Amino acid sequence: MRTAPGPSALDVPPPAGRNVLDALNTALHDAMAADDLVHVLGEDIVDPYGGAFKVTRGLSTAYPARTHATPISEAGIVGVATGMALRGLRPVVEIMFGDFTTLIVDQVVNGAAKFTTMFGEPVPVPVVIRTPMGGRRGYGPTHSQSLEKLFLGVPGLRVLAASAVVDPYGLLRAAIADDGPVLFVENKALYPVGLFDPAADPEIEVEAHDHVVDAPSCTLRVADGGAASVTVVAHGHMAELARDALRVLAYEHEVFAEVVVVSQLAPCDTAAVAASVGRTGRLVVVEEATPAAGWGAEVVARVAESTPGGLQAVRRVAADPSPIPASARLEARALPGVAAIVAAGSALG
Repeated sequence: MRTAPGPSALDVPPPAGRNVLDALNTALHDAMAADDLVHVLGEDIVDPYGGAFKVTRGLSTAYPARTHATPISEAGIVGVATGMALRGLRPVVEIMFGDFTTLIVDQVVNGAAKFTTMFGEPVPVPVVIRTPMGGRRGYGPTHSQSLEKLFLGVPGLRVLAASAVVDPYGLLRAAIADDGPVLFVENKALYPVGLFDPAADPEIEVEAHDHVVDAPSCTLRVADGGAASVTVVAHGHMAELARDALRVLAYEHEVFAEVVVVSQLAPCDTAAVAASVGRTGRLVVVEEATPAAGWGAEVVARVAESTPGGLQAVRRVAADPSPIPASARLEARALPGVAAIVAAGSALG
């Protein structure tokens, strides 16, 4: 959790009228403008290409001395960045595809996450590892996975997930201000999605939470709806699908739900989820990853522990436990969609 002074995702206004991609790009530009200690490293991030998904576009032009194109060596990139952090800099790494985070596990688990405590006194390791996860782009089995589960439960490491509902600009700025290592997950399908504006969508009520100040959560409800009978929890792009399912459940099935959108996956933030389940008694956990030993399983376990006797029923919505196909039709069948969330919610509600 952030210990150094810096912006939180609650007090930094998002750029007006922008999508998630622009918000993240602006966050990097503003962070580099505000602090000369911020450096960005990654493969193919130099203009005019500006990165595989363009989140780093313009950085090498504006800050050529602090934007570093690297060889294709994910372990090397994170190792160098961790060393930079130990020397007092604030590096931000881009791993081009989240699938390649398998190559950085040793540097993160046995390096950056442990250096904060293993030297006899607290040691700042302010490194942010940004990476696009997820499918729905037809990239096939080795470029479409959601592998954040591999890093959950690692002591000393925070895992954050950007969404269009909880301001991605402020979330990334807060991650860069953190004095410890952060894995920052960006679902690829989110990049073109416009930032959620409650004022422009009066059908949805938003209740903000700040249980984790620099990685807040929120609860969405249908305005003027009845008492909620089911809680849905999601993060990243699945929060967009859960928001769509919220309307379908209310208007087509007369099932009123509360959708809790979280941005901190580890350490697992379930305070708002437990509060909602205390009202509904029923829980649907939604994630794009495969379900076994994942974030959703951890949420269910923690909510069950914190609301003894209060959790009456659970459904899990997740990807098929198989490699993700390149075929668009088969990929759509393998990954969870709005219909799966609606089916789970209506079955419980």
